Amino acid sequence: MSSTYEMVAMANGTSLSSHVEAVVNAVVETPRNPYHYVPSRVACIILLAIFAISTGTHVWQAVRYRLWWMFPTAVLCGLMEVIGWGARLWSSFDVFKRMPYIMQTSLTVLAPTPLLAASFIIFAEVIRVLGPAYSRISPRYYAKIFLSCDIIALLVQGAGGGLAASANDSKGAMLGSNIILGGIVFQLIVICVFCAFSIDYSVRYFKEWPLKSASGKDEERGVCTPRMKKMLAGLALGMVALFIRAVYRTIELADGWEGRIMTTEVYFNVLDGAMIVLAICILNIVYPGRYLFQPPAARGDLYRGLDTSAGGAMQLDDRSLLRA
Repeated sequence: MSSTYEMVAMANGTSLSSHVEAVVNAVVETPRNPYHYVPSRVACIILLAIFAISTGTHVWQAVRYRLWWMFPTAVLCGLMEVIGWGARLWSSFDVFKRMPYIMQTSLTVLAPTPLLAASFIIFAEVIRVLGPAYSRISPRYYAKIFLSCDIIALLVQGAGGGLAASANDSKGAMLGSNIILGGIVFQLIVICVFCAFSIDYSVRYFKEWPLKSASGKDEERGVCTPRMKKMLAGLALGMVALFIRAVYRTIELADGWEGRIMTTEVYFNVLDGAMIVLAICILNIVYPGRYLFQPPAARGDLYRGLDTSAGGAMQLDDRSLLRA
């Protein structure tokens, strides 16, 4: 005896197999939510607003203190985060749209890299001010080595993010994910190496253990004033935030696009969004143009031992990055 489904199908002049095929096709063609959740509109608005305010403040501070290198570092990071979180807000209205998903995937992966570069530049100047004799690497090479590694990480993550976001199948998405993972792991290693050198320098400076006998201004030990201590504390806290974010991203991508970490929004909001908010806002508060990159006359003993002649005096621009 025919089943109820067969009777209905026959009454409509079709076979059961054609109905099953239609249902399967409908399921296959149903749009897929790449997030596996709907981004919280409130969280997106809050983080978008904070990033926008912080970025605008960085623009004003960079112009005021003439630190032009802050534009391709902190300001660029802020702009990428603003666009990325704006795309997530867009997705909260329609999670099936592909463009905002691609934008937020690529930009939130890449954005912290320029901010990390700012930390490298700032610490190189800290070494130059407090005394190169306590550092295993000269200030000039700090910028060259770590910035080069940062650019490599940026390029690798960018290539992987674009490939993963635009992939039409799981194979392409997995390839992009693996490339991103490689870039983030490399960046995590760079952060760890940088932190190791930074800690080594700080210990040697405060214990007064110079590595070598230097000549001229290199043997001078700058004074770590309260302002400099705040600058160092801000750098340390910002680096911890960037480290936490890198660890989270590494575990997230290793877990896969369908993994629990990737498909849980709160992890992303707290361990990525909030960490970058912390890192970028710290630089607004302990701004290097106010706490570090100032003329010797305005800082007194902080620059003791540096060349304060007309030819060697520091100016409020990116001059010190090019100095030996």
